[in-house]
Amino acid sequence: MLGLLLRLLPFWVREPLFILVGSVFGVRIMYLAAHEQNWAAAGIGTAFLVFTAVRVHTVVRALRARRSPDQPAPAGGTVPQPLPQPPPGLPATPKKEPNAWGQAFAAVALFGALAAAVWVAPHMTADGDDNTPAPASCSGSEHGKLPKAYARTPKAATGDELCEALNRPDLAELMGTPDERATSATGTSGTSALTNGKVAEPEAQVEFDTYTVNLSATYNKLSVAQYVKMMKTGGENNRTDTILGRPAVFSSDPTMKIEINLGGKDSSGPVEAGPLARTLTVALDRKDAGGYYDITVWSESGALPDDGVLLDIAEEVLPTIPGRAAR
Repeated sequence: MLGLLLRLLPFWVREPLFILVGSVFGVRIMYLAAHEQNWAAAGIGTAFLVFTAVRVHTVVRALRARRSPDQPAPAGGTVPQPLPQPPPGLPATPKKEPNAWGQAFAAVALFGALAAAVWVAPHMTADGDDNTPAPASCSGSEHGKLPKAYARTPKAATGDELCEALNRPDLAELMGTPDERATSATGTSGTSALTNGKVAEPEAQVEFDTYTVNLSATYNKLSVAQYVKMMKTGGENNRTDTILGRPAVFSSDPTMKIEINLGGKDSSGPVEAGPLARTLTVALDRKDAGGYYDITVWSESGALPDDGVLLDIAEEVLPTIPGRAAR
């Protein structure tokens, strides 16, 4: 049906359409073939270009025939013939022939607009029909007045600030799972346990399908060097390192798992050991004058990333925390 319609079109409309279609598809297919190294596609693209070259040759011959009527018409199509001359004695009635160049230009413009619409429509539709959920946001994660410990520690970051620093667009890539998106991101401005609310301890947590990343800051007087000595006293010999010029230490501890039963007699179950978590503790500043950051990663499956992942997160996240992180 389409072939019949094309055959019914005037020569100066049909041939430019053939040339435009063949050149656009030929060049596009050849580009994709070269990019993907697909020889079958290269053959198809070559066929389109050869077809286009034949049609160009036909149009060139037709143009020469119009300028020199003595030359034979091209075999690829029917060229409009000169109108018959009126009998002698009758005045010739001039009849304006259609402008071949105008027809060709109109055909090319029309098909170009259609081709552009077909080319752009899938991209616009893909953007509109994208049902992929947006990454989790930290905005408005906490409200209300901060504990008094934050007033006594002017350079202490809040939970919101830690969340904004941790919930980076490239956090999944730093974790080694670039295709995942954060499902939740929270920040809380709390205080350290057993300090009667006197030590500020904000924290932030970003969850993915595979891993959960937690960042906390403890603004006390305990240095990382003292913390390492305490672990050695307890029989632990953990790996130490230096991050951003600050002392750091790795440690592994199980997370805590609490089951809450809302429908039974007991309101909650016993506290159980959850999956193993890997923590990188980094001093707040290079002097290690007291206080530290904890970057902790765990997964429900128990799998842990390499220590290099924690180092990468620390190097990217810690400098972006306001306050003492810049020191």
